[in-house]
Amino acid sequence: MNDLPVVLGAGAIVLLASVFAVRFSIRLGVPSLLIYLGIGVLLGEAGLGVQFENATVMQSLGIAALVMILVEGGLTTQWSAVRPGLGPSIVLSVVAVVVTVVVTGAALHWLLDLEWRTALLWGAVLSSTDAAAVFSVLRSSGIGRRLSGVVELESGLNDAPSYIAVVLLTAGVSVDWNLPLRLLYQLGIGAVVGLAFGVAGGWLLRRIALPATGLYPLATVAMCVLAYSGAQLANASGLLATFLAGLVLGNSRLPHRSNTLSFAEGLGWIAQIGVFVLLGLFSSPSRLPDAVVPGLVAGLVAVLVARPLAVVLSTTPFRVPWREQVFLSWAGLRGAVPIVLATIPLAADLPGAQLLVDAVFVIVIVYTLLQTAFMTPLAKALGVASLAEPREVGIDAAPLDELGAVLLQVRIPKGSRLHGVYLAELRLPRGASVSLVVRRGTGFTPESTTRLQEDDQLLVVTTEAARNATERRLRAVGRAGPIARWRGETGD
Repeated sequence: MNDLPVVLGAGAIVLLASVFAVRFSIRLGVPSLLIYLGIGVLLGEAGLGVQFENATVMQSLGIAALVMILVEGGLTTQWSAVRPGLGPSIVLSVVAVVVTVVVTGAALHWLLDLEWRTALLWGAVLSSTDAAAVFSVLRSSGIGRRLSGVVELESGLNDAPSYIAVVLLTAGVSVDWNLPLRLLYQLGIGAVVGLAFGVAGGWLLRRIALPATGLYPLATVAMCVLAYSGAQLANASGLLATFLAGLVLGNSRLPHRSNTLSFAEGLGWIAQIGVFVLLGLFSSPSRLPDAVVPGLVAGLVAVLVARPLAVVLSTTPFRVPWREQVFLSWAGLRGAVPIVLATIPLAADLPGAQLLVDAVFVIVIVYTLLQTAFMTPLAKALGVASLAEPREVGIDAAPLDELGAVLLQVRIPKGSRLHGVYLAELRLPRGASVSLVVRRGTGFTPESTTRLQEDDQLLVVTTEAARNATERRLRAVGRAGPIARWRGETGD
């Protein structure tokens, strides 16, 4: 108890330093995850001397943080953005793992003279793109919704097959005829469990009026974590179940949806900060020089050979243009996930596992810097950036149970085509009306001749029966303007 104030105070200082580091990382153009790793290194044996060497604890905390990151990723992923690239995303999330394991493993067996099982294990660890890194970079890089949606959805889905591959190679499972069936079972049942918890959670939260607004985010996150636990207990992929449960819930008509997404975003930041600081603390700078050459070689093979080959094999059947294939090849960012996966063979005390962890640490630092630095310039050079694309309208809902109605709070973001639309042009369905407009902090009752502007907030009262049609109409106008129907935009 005497040490508790010191521990809590030190934790608060680290958290505050990490939060403020986000601002500086944006100004410097440096990924914030590298700053978190640096903070951990400064706290560790080469800095303040804090000792943290328990691989089993690191593995458990890392996977727990990964679950929280996938919860946030699923909840904040817009189905409208990822749906156009659904096919390429699913295929790429599996094919990229297989290709990276085989190609990287074979190259390292030949170049570094690694034993086959160890070489394939290196490939499996590097096969996963990092959801936290992808979400933070792509969502602020001005990439088109369809292309960024492919990478985002892939990064949320490919953690599961990568994790399975690492676990199987660590355990030394023999390759036989029923191995594909076991993999199919784990992914298939994991997907079913995740979708089931997402649908059931959305149905339950819409029908139970909780006594406090803050309970809705807690219940939503708990549903996603339950999906992970349920799938793992069924010997299926809990990571896949977590992401899919979050994806379904995040795109459902959740009460107080905006509060839930804000809470999940904060939870995701805490998970990212915690896992990267711990990974920095877990590392040993004195061992890193020996891992530089193996790490750079493995990273070159994974980034410049395995990833492009996987993208070509996965996206060519979907007729993805070569310019987009080049960008997808470069956009496979590594982050916390490969380091967390590398702790699995280390916790199992496999030979050479420590070198793998150190090499992955080098790979994450070097290649994250290189890939993020050239991400936006490459997108512009290839012509795949779309900075002028309208942003999605933010819609939050609060149920009015006794009245059988719903209050929608609509935020008009910059670049939305709701800007300049007259209220009469909204043509909301029967049973819905705009009751209040808040503009620059001042609220007023709108008229049919009121013209909407960027940054306006609208309060829309709608019956429960008209809610879906009202939300679709608002999204449609936000994407395509008042003649959305003529342009084929339905707002789905």
